Amino acid sequence: MPDSTPVRLGRRSLLAAAALAPRLARAEGEPVDVLLVLAVDVSRSVDEDEARLQREGYRNAVSDPVVVEAIRGGMMGAIGLAYVEWAGGEYQRLVLPWTRIASAADAQGWAERLAEAPRASLSWTSISGALDFSLKVLNDAPFEATRRVIDVSGDGVNNSGGPVEMARDRVVAEGITINGLPIVNDRPTFGRMPPVPLDEYYRENVIGGPGAFVVVAEDFQSFGNAVKRKLIREIAALPATPAG
Repeated sequence: MPDSTPVRLGRRSLLAAAALAPRLARAEGEPVDVLLVLAVDVSRSVDEDEARLQREGYRNAVSDPVVVEAIRGGMMGAIGLAYVEWAGGEYQRLVLPWTRIASAADAQGWAERLAEAPRASLSWTSISGALDFSLKVLNDAPFEATRRVIDVSGDGVNNSGGPVEMARDRVVAEGITINGLPIVNDRPTFGRMPPVPLDEYYRENVIGGPGAFVVVAEDFQSFGNAVKRKLIREIAALPATPAG
């Protein structure tokens, strides 16, 4: 069945990075098909219920049999996964360090560790800080991969730290792809609505690199399904759908 999730390819940033060939992420550990950083917004605009739905969405998606099948179907049959939470420019945290996922047991163990990890919530939203921190996490990865991806999810625009476009360009210059999962709802952030639709903002200002795309979660309730579809595309390096 075709994927009906709104998916949009980046424009300027994708064109600028299209000529970049994937680089081997140099490390001494075992090879994996992709190094994937999940960078998750925990700013104050995300309340406790929404934070729970986000974590449950990632836990259920990573351990889903379809996602595990996609992982095992790669050339190496494994991915490297790191989980980052971020808020304002002063707060980024590596919640779960690099883990090699190569089986259902690996995925289930990762999901259980995420359920047990404490969570903080801080003011403001620094997507630029999240990208710069995720780049450092990728550079410290203990595995080898020919593809490196940062998966950014959030419910607001960059309002803290440096310009997000500059951070995006620094990451893309390293041959890394940034994909976006904007969470679109009708709740204002700190009393204000974003200046442009959030999916458009992510498409124009956040994503970049070879094959970059946006998958929209219409609200926090639909977040889990959006994460699952997005992970499958990232793991399998699938192209955009015709609807995108």
